[in-house]
Amino acid sequence: MSQAETISIAEKLERAQERIQAACQRAGRAAEVTLVAVTKAVSVDRIAEAYRCGARHFGENRVQEFEEKRRGLTLPSAVWHVVGHVQTNKAKKAVELFDRIDSVDSLRLSEKLAAEALQKGKKLPVLVEVRLGAEATKSGVAPEQLAELAAQLAGLKELAVRGLMAVPPYLEPAERVRPYFRRLRELAEAVASKGITGIEMKTLSMGMSHDFEVAIEEGATEVRLGTAIFGPRPGD
Repeated sequence: MSQAETISIAEKLERAQERIQAACQRAGRAAEVTLVAVTKAVSVDRIAEAYRCGARHFGENRVQEFEEKRRGLTLPSAVWHVVGHVQTNKAKKAVELFDRIDSVDSLRLSEKLAAEALQKGKKLPVLVEVRLGAEATKSGVAPEQLAELAAQLAGLKELAVRGLMAVPPYLEPAERVRPYFRRLRELAEAVASKGITGIEMKTLSMGMSHDFEVAIEEGATEVRLGTAIFGPRPGD
């Protein structure tokens, strides 16, 4: 068994928080960064362990996968995020299961989410996902279409737009990802400058296990950590 495999979830969470704080100090900013523990392919038992160790925000990639897990999870203070693409036919289930939708990327999906939120009498916090790279497989609105989508979302009173999310290309070393993080921050600033009623740009969800420190230096307020907390997924 390797040393990495013997490190507990508690130790990994502690190390991640230390790295978050150090990155904030380097950037000269307050340590106000939310750690979202990404639980794709992670068992219910290990999610519950992370909760016992202090994790409160959790991110799932797939609505259907989380629906199966949710039955075995009773974590009163947990905040559940969708961090993967949501198909419009999964909108109803997404609103039922999750507290936040971090991957809104179209007006059509937004309208579906708003309609379901209305039925449930809830205000649903969302982030708009922006596609920063050229990868055809990535979801997200194109940067040049972001302002238009933000203006359209302002008319959906059941949604509370809090900011932006992005999944930049995986590049090594992590420093090569910095321009993408900077671009997302600039896009958020541009949308905020328009003063669209009901649209906030206070949340920047960017940075994953291999590059989150660079993301924090560029303004991330949420980082999504999977392998840094739970170790490699099967098949990685």
